[in-house]
Amino acid sequence: MGGEGEEGRGGEGEAGREESDVALFERRGGGALAESLYAAAAALWDLPAPLVDMAEAAERLTAERRAFWRDRADRAFLRVLVAFQKAGVTEAHLAGSTGYGYGDVGREALDAIFAQVFGAQAGLVRAQIVSGTHALSLCLRAAVGPGGVLVSGTGPPYDTLRPQVEELQDFGARYLEVSLDRSGRADPEGVAAAVGEAAIVARAGTGTPGRRAGRASGADGRGRVCLFLQRSCGYEPVPSREIALLGTIIARSREEATAAGAELVTVVDNCYGEFVEEVEPSRAGADLVAGSLIKNPGGGLAPTGGYVVGRADLVARAAEFLTAPGLGGKVGPTLGLGRLLYQGLFLAPRAVGAALAGATFAAAFLDSLGLNVSPKWHEDRTDIIQSVHLGSREAVLTFARGIQAAAPVDSAARPEPAGLPGYDDEVVMAAGTFVQGASIELSLDAPLRAPYVAYLQGGLYEAHLKVATVLAAGELWRAGHLGLAAPPRPEPSGR
Repeated sequence: MGGEGEEGRGGEGEAGREESDVALFERRGGGALAESLYAAAAALWDLPAPLVDMAEAAERLTAERRAFWRDRADRAFLRVLVAFQKAGVTEAHLAGSTGYGYGDVGREALDAIFAQVFGAQAGLVRAQIVSGTHALSLCLRAAVGPGGVLVSGTGPPYDTLRPQVEELQDFGARYLEVSLDRSGRADPEGVAAAVGEAAIVARAGTGTPGRRAGRASGADGRGRVCLFLQRSCGYEPVPSREIALLGTIIARSREEATAAGAELVTVVDNCYGEFVEEVEPSRAGADLVAGSLIKNPGGGLAPTGGYVVGRADLVARAAEFLTAPGLGGKVGPTLGLGRLLYQGLFLAPRAVGAALAGATFAAAFLDSLGLNVSPKWHEDRTDIIQSVHLGSREAVLTFARGIQAAAPVDSAARPEPAGLPGYDDEVVMAAGTFVQGASIELSLDAPLRAPYVAYLQGGLYEAHLKVATVLAAGELWRAGHLGLAAPPRPEPSGR
């Protein structure tokens, strides 16, 4: 009896403690924090109360949309996980190599994983590819032979790619550029028409001889047109290009090239776009796709590197431009970085989801302050870039300083404009990142030219981009660049 009594009392005591814990939990607000993220930030950085109110309104307004981006990131994660498992990744794959890198099973498996994740035949993932521009340069050289024609279907290429275009022209290639339409969008019919004209030129082998062409109009380039498409907006105040639009352009352009008896090779600059949509450009018909590992696919862990995925023969050709003919992708030591490249890819969908959720908040919050933003908070996205039209050089610099103040590294630094290799205008950058130039980490860059647009991207934590945006708005407020041009917008019904 005594045992039963003790057991009974013990049960009652456990239940009593459990009830007490539940009551305490409820008295403390059921798990709710005492103040919002923005109120806490205001106490730390002395933010104006109206900005806090507007930030809280933007938080409520965008809750469902931000949840959408996190859910999409989870689906992308499944794609990555399955690719790792199919490649049979083991601890041995993470060990790395030195010297020539012969027989590096980790490097070979990572190439295969990228190919599967991106829906391509082959992949080339290397720490020796130093940037997205470098990766794209390899693609263009692999795709454009002497006597061939390069068509840019999305207007002027990104600033740092222009020297590569000039280099191809020096070697005998012709170059055509298709302007965007009045709304700033790529025109599928206009691009297809340009490809058709280029195909006739390429088929005839009438590429313009270059200064260094030698026997430039040989068979290597004859009959081939390279269509270059840039997915992100770059430094232009225009919409980025969604996968469906790229697919339409590629399909129509291929029809025109085929009708003229020419081969079409498409190269897509995928920088800032990885894991944003449910498919990648390879699934939309792109022959080569390239990007940087210190952007989306590095997940914030890759310390350097780039990738090329696509048609096996073209990837092999790009690898030979990276190393040497006959060596191609069979060499290239991983130098102990393989573990970071693997883990970075594994974490990449989560990092991209956080960046998209943060950008969605930033769009709603800045829009409520009367600033012109693109895309809007409720619009579809195809990359992690959030553009903010600030209207003056001084406002851009002020906003950049606010973003820098939210950085974990060099938060006391004061961003100043400077000339950078490959850029025509002075550029200001705010990026207290752990990896130099890593734009999957929170960063901002802006060319100091009219119409004075700043480009905000990244944020390994959703909260980081949110807080940084509010701090930057606080700097605009204090400097007199910002008034409360509009009250917080009410939530639409059904959201």
